[in-house]
Formats: sequence, structure tokens, C-alpha cells
Amino acid sequence: MHAFGMYNYLHLDSWYQDNVYYVDQFGRVMNLSVTLDTALQKPREVFRLPTDLTAYDNRLCASIHFSSSTWVTLSDGTGRLYLIKSGKRGNSASEKWEIVFNEELGSPFIIAHSVSFVKSDKHSVAVLLLRVEKDELDTKGSGFHITLEWVTIAEISEEGDHRYDIFKRRVLQGKSVPHYAAIEPSGDGLMIVSYKPFKFMQDEDDKLEENDNAEATNERKDPLYYWQQTEDDVTITVHIPRDITKDDIKVRFSPDNMCVTLKDQPPLMEGKLYSSVDHESCTWIIRENKSLEISLIKKNEGPRWPELIVGDTRGEFIMDSSQCSEITESLMHLTSEVMNPNPEKENPPCNAQELEECDAFLEDSASLCRFDGDTLKVTHVINLGSNQYLFSVVVDPREMPCFCLRHDVDALLWQPHSDQPENMWEHIATFNALGYVQASKQDKKFMACAPDYSYAALCECLRRVFIYRQPTPLSTVLYNRKEGRQVGQVAKQLVATLEASDPILGFQATNERLFVLTTKTLFLIKVNSGN
Repeated sequence: MHAFGMYNYLHLDSWYQDNVYYVDQFGRVMNLSVTLDTALQKPREVFRLPTDLTAYDNRLCASIHFSSSTWVTLSDGTGRLYLIKSGKRGNSASEKWEIVFNEELGSPFIIAHSVSFVKSDKHSVAVLLLRVEKDELDTKGSGFHITLEWVTIAEISEEGDHRYDIFKRRVLQGKSVPHYAAIEPSGDGLMIVSYKPFKFMQDEDDKLEENDNAEATNERKDPLYYWQQTEDDVTITVHIPRDITKDDIKVRFSPDNMCVTLKDQPPLMEGKLYSSVDHESCTWIIRENKSLEISLIKKNEGPRWPELIVGDTRGEFIMDSSQCSEITESLMHLTSEVMNPNPEKENPPCNAQELEECDAFLEDSASLCRFDGDTLKVTHVINLGSNQYLFSVVVDPREMPCFCLRHDVDALLWQPHSDQPENMWEHIATFNALGYVQASKQDKKFMACAPDYSYAALCECLRRVFIYRQPTPLSTVLYNRKEGRQVGQVAKQLVATLEASDPILGFQATNERLFVLTTKTLFLIKVNSGN
């Protein structure tokens, strides 16, 4: 339902202002380019799919994505992918759509995203294909899984032969339809926002190697050593092989370091201690159970050590009962058996019963993941918690699409920067109270915002469109009657009602206009006046 029932059939060409496309039931790609509101033209046909779509019973909707200012990826919904060189679009004189690659890629899919890039003087187009497939092994869940196929089509130039062909195919699988999935502009990575995680499906050789690594990890899972501490000292216990004697063990102490070796092997334990010790008073002995026991005398009595050797995670700290009781007692002031022990407190604890119905949403927590295209590993994971995903928008077509998340009552727009690891997601705009307002629209179907953030908009399944402008300064003096303070800015809400009651199939926003596609009509709503 989320993947296909809520599909946006209207496609905005972000490379050219106020330029939208849709594919009709006859496989014609129709374009509406607006230059003057007083001289609107009818949608014109720019391309026709060569496939007879009426001959397919189980096809999906046709989908389209604009990879660059001159390249387009197109799916007919039957499982065939087209790569098209379009020329400069939106201008009938220079726009000529020419197929340079088309191939059957398996079961039907829709195009989620695509990018065009040049690497090593070779032009490539990366496309992300979304499928919902039956899962025979899933007997307890929905019986389906979601696949995202990442296909890279590269330019091939040989003697007398210039063509485009598939260079690489990679498949990710998950159990929920992604809210957001986009390829980085360089083609080196992929970002996904989804309720349930995705992972790459690997070849058999990779699986065997992964299993070997997992077994090796399990073998190393037991701690190398155990350690305890008091205010005065630290005790370390290390299990050693039975054939090891006292002469085979070498333990070296210094004020800030220690080293333990067995026979002529590499050091068993070595490194900088968390804090200084009285190295002349440190000792070690071999217990009857063939364990090595090391005693370190703290130079500074009192403070607890959070770790033994800085950066060494191979040991396990064992806390005695008296230390557990002490920590529990120190945290008692943060807890209470009474729901609200101090009702007069200025900021009482949150009461979930006071939340309104519109504040709830079905999914507990989504996550944002970044995958590396070479290693096929996750490099970044962010748990979005209660920050509900709302919509995505292209602000700059040369960058990845932005995504909008709910933060409390507001909606915050985030721009991914794949080339800035330290600032990979930048907050670029805020829509005040939009998070709360949209939650009250039970019949909402699509959401969008202007690329210049001047307004946000949503539409219901039928007829009504809501427009929320950003706050603007007032030309007159206005006071808040309850608080008595002067109001400097006011945000306006507009409601547009379409003349037809046909279902809304597509919804796109530009800086000046809203485009609304129904089953029979394409509506254009003027929101802002141009400069």
C-alpha cells in the first residue's frame, strides 16, 4: 500500500523550473512547462514507451526519474528499464528523447532514485529499483519482503562501438518499504530511512567468508581477563594454559603501564593504565586453579577506574555486591514509587494520557542508514526515535534529496552532504507547528514544500489542498490578548478546494506554484508571485 497505493504519479523536473511530467495509461510521457500563468499550454507528449502496456496484467505503474539535466531513467512497470538521453528538457526545440539502453531486469519495479556522474572519464548512471516480492520463508509475517536493487549503467567505448551496459548490480533486502532511499551524487554510497533495517544480499562465497568471520568472533567472545577494584587496589585474574610455569611468565610494572607475556609469545596484556599505580608495591602470583592473579596498588586512592588498560575491551569488570548497593543508593533520588511526587513542580513529568490522538503514529522508531558502495557495509546509523518522517524534497538537484522529520510540534528539513563526513546531515529549514498540524489531517495523502522553504503544503485524497506559509512581518500592530505582548510575525494558512472530486494521484511544489494531478485533470495553483 505504501509503495504503490500512495505512489506520486506527478514527477517534478528539478533541473528546470516549473516543469512537471506524468506517464498516462497509454505509455505517453506528458510534460507541462509553465513560463507565463496567463498563457498556459496543454500538456505535450515528449516520449512514448515502445511497450504495449495494455498486454500486461500484473504490471506496476510507470515511473520516471531525472538523473541530470540531460539524462532520464524510465520504467514501464513491467520490469524493463530505459536509460534516455533527453537533451535540454522543457524546450521543444532542444528536447529529443533518445533510448541509449533498455533491458529486462526481472520482476516489475518502480524507480526510487537515480544519479548521473562521471568517474575516471567514464559516464555512468546509477539507478535504485524498488520491488515488493513474495517471501516463501516468511510464514509468520506479511509473507513479503522489499528489495532495493542498485544498478550502475556505464558508458563503454571500444573500437567502433559506443554503448551503455550494466556495470554492477547489488541488492538490498528489508521487511518494510523505505520512506527515503537515495544514491549519493558521486555514486559511492546510499542512504535509506526505513522502519526496519536493510542489508545487502551477498554471493555464496561472501556468505561463507562472513560465516567464518562470525565463528572466529564467537571463539574470541570470552573475556581475556577479569578485574575487580576497591578504593585502594585493582585485582586482575587471567586464565593461563596448564603447561605454563612460573618461569614462563613475565610481568612488568611501571607507574603508568603494565605488560604480561607468556614464554616467548607476543604480550598477552600491554598498555597504558587508566591511572597511575605504585609500581614497586604491585605483585603477582599463580593460583592453584592455574590462573594468574595480579594486584595493582592505586597511587590515588578513591576514584573508580572505568577501564583497566586504556582502549582495551578484552577484559570484563566484576562488581561486588557492596559496590552495586552503593551505586543503587546514589541513584535513589532520581526515582520514585509515586507517579508525580511533587505536583507543584514547575515542569511535571510527561503524562502520555494527555497526548492527543493525532500525536500518535504507528511506527515506533525508524532509522537512517548510510551504506558504502564498495564494502557494502553500514557506515552510519541514526535512530530517529520519535522523529517521524514526513516527506522529501529536492532543494538542489546536484545534491541528494532533503528529508523532513517531525521534531515535537515542528517539522525540520535536513540536507544530506555525502562529501562531509563530519557534517553529513545539515538542518536547513524549519516549518513551525507543521509536525502537529499535519498529524491532525487524517485523510492526507501527499506532503511537499517549496525548494526555497517559503511554504509547505499537503493534500488530502480528494479535493482539498492546505498551504502553510512561513511567518512574515506584519504591516500593522497586533497584540496577543492573553499575554499582552506585541506579535511581530504571523504565519498564514490557505485552503484550496479543487473543482473536481476525482482522486488526487500526484502532488508537487515549486517556489511559485503547486501542481495537483487527478485522474482526469492537472491543476495549477499559484502560491507565490515571482520576483
